[in-house]
Amino acid sequence: MTTALRSFFQYARMRGEIRLDLVAAVPIVANWSMTSIPRAIAAEQTQKLLASIDRKSAMGRRDYAILLVLARLGLRAGEVMSLELDDIDWSTGELTVHGKGRRSQLPLTPDVGKAIAAYLHHGRPECASRRVFLRTQAPIGGFHGASGVGSMVRHRLKQARINSPTFGTHQFRHGLASDMLRQGASLAEIGAVLGHQHLDTTRIYTKIDLKSLHPLAQRWPGGVP
Repeated sequence: MTTALRSFFQYARMRGEIRLDLVAAVPIVANWSMTSIPRAIAAEQTQKLLASIDRKSAMGRRDYAILLVLARLGLRAGEVMSLELDDIDWSTGELTVHGKGRRSQLPLTPDVGKAIAAYLHHGRPECASRRVFLRTQAPIGGFHGASGVGSMVRHRLKQARINSPTFGTHQFRHGLASDMLRQGASLAEIGAVLGHQHLDTTRIYTKIDLKSLHPLAQRWPGGVP
């Protein structure tokens, strides 16, 4: 709105409607960083979602493994989509993640490893693609962009009738960070798991630690102590 108002004043002065330069009279709107609070899916909602998936079908095994990767490892949708078979080191139990121009190593937790192995052995179709997770409909291959993973998540949430904060995949990253913070993990540890390059990116999760923030709040004048 302020940008449009400044443009209007410039236009009015150019047309001769006004003589004074009123652009400087439009105040600057304060813009603070990290004003929003991460919308994290609750742990019980994640468990309900995972329990709702029928793992007897190939699609069910695939979706269950993807959701576990999102919830337990905090990967982004694009990172899940781009995972390849060579990124999994079964001997060391590590997963190589390629995201935002950097590589990182994450431990392959037993439940995630078991879910991926079940999909690879009893769900993944034969295909020349090296992608771990493949589409179930022809043409068989990897997902076309991160939106494919997001569409699956939205479908599963609606199918399980879960009223989550958002239907996006990032709520699982936020949920993992929230759980780690409640369990006493440091911001550096959370940032390392989520693949943040700067600690400032991780500091947004301090807003959800209401127990620690409560003593910092000033009593409202005239309110209850």
